[in-house]
Amino acid sequence: MDKHKNLNRLSSAGLLISLGIIFGDIGTSPLYVFKAIVGDNIISSDLILGGLSCVFWILTLQTTVKYVLIVLRADNKGEGGIFSLYTLVKRRAKWLVFPAMIGGAALLADGMITPPITVSSAIEGLNIYFPSLPTVPIVLFIISCLFIIQRFGTSIVGKVFGPLMFVWFSTMGVLGFAYVIQQPDIFRAINPYYAINILLNYPNAWVILGAVFLCTTGAEALYSDLGHCGRANIRVSWIFVKLCLILNYFGQGVWLLQHQGATLNYQNPFYLIMPDWFLIYGIGIATIAAIIASQAMISGSFTLIAEAVRLNIWPKVRINYPSNQKGQLYVPSANFILWVGCIIVVLIFQESRHMEAAYGLAINITFLMTTILMGYFLSKKHVPKILIGLFVSVFLLLEITLLFSNGVKIVHGGWLTIILSSILFIVMISWWWARKIKNTYVRFVDIEPYYPILSDLSEDKTVPRYASQLVYLTSANFTSEIESKIIYSILQKKPKRADVYWLVHVDVRDEPFTSEYKVTSLIDKKLIRVDFRLGFRVEQRISLLLRKVIEDMVKNKEIDIFSRYDSLKKYNMAGDFKFVVLQKVISRSNDLSFMQKIIIDIYNVLRRLSISEEKGFGLDSSFVTIERVPLVVAETRDVNIQRVE
Repeated sequence: MDKHKNLNRLSSAGLLISLGIIFGDIGTSPLYVFKAIVGDNIISSDLILGGLSCVFWILTLQTTVKYVLIVLRADNKGEGGIFSLYTLVKRRAKWLVFPAMIGGAALLADGMITPPITVSSAIEGLNIYFPSLPTVPIVLFIISCLFIIQRFGTSIVGKVFGPLMFVWFSTMGVLGFAYVIQQPDIFRAINPYYAINILLNYPNAWVILGAVFLCTTGAEALYSDLGHCGRANIRVSWIFVKLCLILNYFGQGVWLLQHQGATLNYQNPFYLIMPDWFLIYGIGIATIAAIIASQAMISGSFTLIAEAVRLNIWPKVRINYPSNQKGQLYVPSANFILWVGCIIVVLIFQESRHMEAAYGLAINITFLMTTILMGYFLSKKHVPKILIGLFVSVFLLLEITLLFSNGVKIVHGGWLTIILSSILFIVMISWWWARKIKNTYVRFVDIEPYYPILSDLSEDKTVPRYASQLVYLTSANFTSEIESKIIYSILQKKPKRADVYWLVHVDVRDEPFTSEYKVTSLIDKKLIRVDFRLGFRVEQRISLLLRKVIEDMVKNKEIDIFSRYDSLKKYNMAGDFKFVVLQKVISRSNDLSFMQKIIIDIYNVLRRLSISEEKGFGLDSSFVTIERVPLVVAETRDVNIQRVE
């Protein structure tokens, strides 16, 4: 049975895991949503009932209907997330890479804001006991510790996430229920009339809607972590999670209605509904939940970066695997970038009430991009056009409306979200675009005319043997083609004699975990091409993978890798392997447009900051030779020079 089908099975373990790693962000939203809705306003019935109605219907439409019921259907062999969705639809239209990059950049920016606001909201509960306690140093310490432990892996910690989040959701549900039973008619807020009324008649309706949006910011995580738990487990556990969230929101609503005419004065109704004796425990549980939510966002960001690297929309960076647990990876550069981003957010905004202005804008953009990509996915699945039109129009209208409501936050802190998202998007588009520019100048030639030359060179003892087995990485998609630069490297740039020439091509597939290879013998036992077909979530360890391929070929007696040196051959010693990586460089003489020159300049900076190509492909650097080859566009016919006597 397929692995992704097993992931969709309902199980008690899957339900518990989904609580621990999927619902952290959306599950901690009660810490700050109503505090943001009320703000400096006087508590009134219209404000509270309208706010509750908006929370209920946005949770229902945006999270339940869009993500839980519809978007979770777009699984890529059991995997989810905006890049998984992009790989499912990218053949429908080339421009879809742009919403994928915009959505990915916004999601990463959100990863810099989620830890500060959740941890700050939890820790600020201590101000009830210690009004003058400076919480910023505590928040900075907790966030820094969180990023420090990433390098060691979180598999052990992850096992206790589920039970702890079960305690968190149960606590929220019980606290809310204790107030709801005091005033059951609070549920009249489910009537959409109250939501419509506040949006049409309340003076700060756009601000209120922007605050309400915070209740659904974690919806994208439901889809991103699909591969960890499976669709069925997410859907069933969401019933429990949503019930606890609604009870807590409505419980806070009851408390607020009991204090009409007053103001919150920067207090948090989440803590105000707690009994005094429970408050210290509640703060502790909230802090643990905030840390878990932050951990889930950080881990999700690592996965997002790893996917972007393999889809060639992010510079090649080092990716570590601290444990054998599925999905466990650590990206040092991303860890540092996220940590710096979080520290900047905390230092700029200081308090969670100020962070609310920066929060929500980025994830709103991701929601929009997911809707666009999802429309193409539904089309690919031959869903009736009227239903596709209904889905796209309803959610685009909802999300554009929410984007406008979040737009009022720009001057109050949303500018930071825009800056962070823009920087990340520029990195993505520059890397992607520069590769496109370079690839337009790569010249491919028919390889067949070179068969006799390569065969003769392999046997020419007047040329010193360069290596027993010489391996080139090729970007040629067809076995009949080869880069002209590889031919130049073998035959002209110091002729390289080898017993066997290997051409290795890596094809990143749309499926997440494909791991296949195909061998084509171009010249019998002298020129062999290996095509690896690897999923976009598979680590590209080419040295190890090629060794496995050669072991299989030797076992099947398809190839002889023993040394051809007379002194070593009689002892059946294996020959040496050498990899040649061609580093394509665009020369200054190229006729590039102004914009292309800027992109190439950015690309060159990013390339210096990223790891080398041989490390990106998992090659042992001790066996690798790097050759810089210019991609020259300007030809001699363009040179105007006159000979004189």
